[in-house]
Amino acid sequence: MASFIYGLCALTAGLCAWLLLRAYKGSRYQLLFWSGLFFVVVTINNLLLVADKLVFPMMDLSVLRYAIALAAHGLLLFGLISESK
Repeated sequence: MASFIYGLCALTAGLCAWLLLRAYKGSRYQLLFWSGLFFVVVTINNLLLVADKLVFPMMDLSVLRYAIALAAHGLLLFGLISESK
C-alpha cells in the first residue's frame, strides 16, 4: 500500500508541474514558472522517496531528500520574493 501512495504522490506532483508550466507557456506569468519549477523538484524528491523506501531499503537517502526539498522550497521562496518587487 505504501508503494501505491508514494507513486501517487509523485504522479500528482508531476501533473501539477506539467499543468503549471503549460499555463506559464501561455501566459508568461512568472509565478506560474516558479511554482512549476517547485513541483518539478518536488516530483524528483518524491521519486527519490520511492527509491529510498522501496528500491534501496538498506540505504539511507534521507539527507539527500531533505536537501532537495530545501532546494525546492528555496526556489519557490525566491520566486515569491522576486514576484513581489
